[in-house]
Amino acid sequence: MSAIVGTTSRRNADMRTVTCTYDQHAEAMLAIFNDAILNSTALYEYQTRTMATMRSWFDTKQAGGFPVIGVEDERSGALCGFASYGTFRAWAAFKYSVEHSVYVHREHRGQGLALQLMQQLIAMATERDVHVMVGGVDVDNTASIALHRKLGFVHAGTITQAGFKFGRWLDLAFYQLTLPTPRQPVDG
Repeated sequence: MSAIVGTTSRRNADMRTVTCTYDQHAEAMLAIFNDAILNSTALYEYQTRTMATMRSWFDTKQAGGFPVIGVEDERSGALCGFASYGTFRAWAAFKYSVEHSVYVHREHRGQGLALQLMQQLIAMATERDVHVMVGGVDVDNTASIALHRKLGFVHAGTITQAGFKFGRWLDLAFYQLTLPTPRQPVDG
């Protein structure tokens, strides 16, 4: 059973925020990831993921102490969306920066779930002394860009023609949120 890590707004009164686990959520997350791969530019990938990929993904999150949270429908138990963050860059001096992601099942988009997940993720990052959260967003993903701006993220740059998918070049914009933590950063 998942541990509850928060509650949702009245708008989504039948939803609960949970800590995601491989055993309980990997299949549903895989379906959400694969839908994004096949039908959008939210992920710059060509091949769908597998359960083995999900095992590795969860193992990496656990090894890094990174949160994986989701929103479930309380009645059905279905996972409606999830969010996480992980290593931004693998060098030690980047230890206070993370790159996040948030995905919502196509049937639950536009209901404020991504906002709720991101608010929870920002709170968790602050508690864990993260200083900068970075999101890489396809420039045509206006909903994600609006979400990031609503949460206080600022445009930090765009890499033009960073990817190629669906027969066209894709531009990748980076949005960052600078948090007031840690209070006493240290080298090493």
